[in-house]
Amino acid sequence: MALWIRNPLAILADQAAAGIVVDGGRITELVPVGGTPADPDATVFDASRHVVIPGLINTHHHFFQTLTRAHPAAINKELFPWLQALYPIWAQNVKPDAFRLATRLALTELMMSGCSCASDHQYLYPGGLEDAMDIQVEEAEKLGIRMTLTRGSMNLSVKDGGLPPDSVVQDEDTILSDCERVINRYHDTSHGSQFRVALAPCAPFTVSRRLMTESAALAERHDCRLHTHLAETLDEDAYCVANYGMRPVDYLEDVGWLNHRVWLAHGIHFNDEEVQRLGRHRVGVCHCPTSNMTLASGQCRTKELEAAGSPVGLGVDGSASNDNSNLMESLRHALMINRLTYDAASVTHQDCYRWATEGSARCLGREDIGKIAVGMQADLAFYSLDELRFSGAGDPLAGLVLCGAHTAERVMIGGCWTVEDGLPVAIDIDRLRHEHGAAARAFLETI
Repeated sequence: MALWIRNPLAILADQAAAGIVVDGGRITELVPVGGTPADPDATVFDASRHVVIPGLINTHHHFFQTLTRAHPAAINKELFPWLQALYPIWAQNVKPDAFRLATRLALTELMMSGCSCASDHQYLYPGGLEDAMDIQVEEAEKLGIRMTLTRGSMNLSVKDGGLPPDSVVQDEDTILSDCERVINRYHDTSHGSQFRVALAPCAPFTVSRRLMTESAALAERHDCRLHTHLAETLDEDAYCVANYGMRPVDYLEDVGWLNHRVWLAHGIHFNDEEVQRLGRHRVGVCHCPTSNMTLASGQCRTKELEAAGSPVGLGVDGSASNDNSNLMESLRHALMINRLTYDAASVTHQDCYRWATEGSARCLGREDIGKIAVGMQADLAFYSLDELRFSGAGDPLAGLVLCGAHTAERVMIGGCWTVEDGLPVAIDIDRLRHEHGAAARAFLETI
């Protein structure tokens, strides 16, 4: 039955002041001010207390890292020493049961913040975690959230000149075989699909050249996306020059990754020529403002990248470098750091909404989500302005970002309610907090 989401307090869509109609999981009508739906029998949801925006889309995360948030061994460090402190702890403790709880918590936290689609860069594969992608599917299905299953990988360990310990990497053939398995089982490019697959060698300092080129060939063969970390820190730039004889973007081109299938995590340290080259080839960049500030990695050139033609999305990044999974909070952080990078007039809350919705959808190669428009999937986030922090907010859409919204009162994914009254409909969060906290204690004992 059609549902009229009537008279929202504000809505991030044109010609929809009186709301939208949802039917069959899609948006079927935008209702202009003073109007009523074409279907007189549509049921009504009164949205007069709600600011309605497209469901947010998270394009970079590491779910397993929720188990080491604010870890004493890693706080107050930059990227490379931060990784070197945590890799041995992750290697010893990221086991299937803990990984399942980490995934459940990260997805729940994201969804409660207003996220309707998530991508997790799962690159850590200690023995016993070979079914990581299957675990993530099971957890996402329970919650009803969409995912791009980002089958990450590492095959260069310390003995090969990389950063991770031997116990968390896999050999190239094992990785490529499982990538093909995951694609064949879960990659669904149909309109409104719950799962799609991307291939994601971790970073230039953890994967081989062959793994990069073979992953690109596999993605081309199966029409899926490619993802990796690139140009996150100056240390990474120096590593590429020292080990490959070229800068990161040159290396990206050298291994066949300079194309529209690719979106990059962070993308901070690009020069002017590289920004233009990435834009010409429509390479996407996931902006991770909170992580970039936490690790003091630098400031992404979002405006120049967009102007050059690159899709710019938004991500929370790993919950050990954020240290949470709240995508709505990241919009505010994006606004603040980009105003510091540019100025107050040229970076607006509308830019941040675009990065977290349409831009993120473009990074993931999805044309069916990220916008409130007829024919799009009914993925929506609803926020009230009832908290003290919003009192006096004159512009509701700007107020969500400027006043610091962090919890959606309701979330709809594919026309189904997945969050009601601020709580997920399918998860007992008190139990989750207890079980996840118990699992995380093991990571504190490994210091």
